[in-house]
Amino acid sequence: MTKSKTPVGCPCGGPALAACCGPFLDGAAVPPSAEQLMRSRYTAYALRNEPYLLSTWHASTRPGEQIIDPKEQLQWLGLEVKSGLRLRQRKAEVQPDEDFVEFVARCRIGGRGQRLHEISRFLREPDAAGTPRWFYVDGEFPA
Repeated sequence: MTKSKTPVGCPCGGPALAACCGPFLDGAAVPPSAEQLMRSRYTAYALRNEPYLLSTWHASTRPGEQIIDPKEQLQWLGLEVKSGLRLRQRKAEVQPDEDFVEFVARCRIGGRGQRLHEISRFLREPDAAGTPRWFYVDGEFPA
C-alpha cells in the first residue's frame, strides 16, 4: 500500500503552491492584483527566491545589494492580510494604478519570534514587454 502525498499549502496561506503563488514565481503568470503580488512576494521570501523578489520590486526603490542572506537562520511562519481592500479608496484621490496592502508576517530569526506589520505600496506599470503588471514600491510600518 502506497501513501498518497497530501499537497502542502502555499506559504502565503493559500492552497497548494502550484495552484497559488507557484505560477507567479515560475514566470508562468503575472499576479493580477497588488494583494496577489504581495502574497507571492511573501512566498518568495519564505522560499528564498531572490530573483523573483528583485523582478517584482519597482526600479525606483529596488535594492542594488543582496536582500537574502543565505546564512541567516530565518523561518517564515505565516501571513495575515489585514486589508485586502484598496486602502487608497479612503483617500480623496483615486489612482487605479496604485494600491496598498496591509499585512502582518510572522517569522523566527535565530529561534526568536518576530512580527512584521507593514502597509505596502504597489504601482501598476508596463513591464519591459509592455504588459501591465504590479510592482512593490515601499512600505510603512504602523505604530
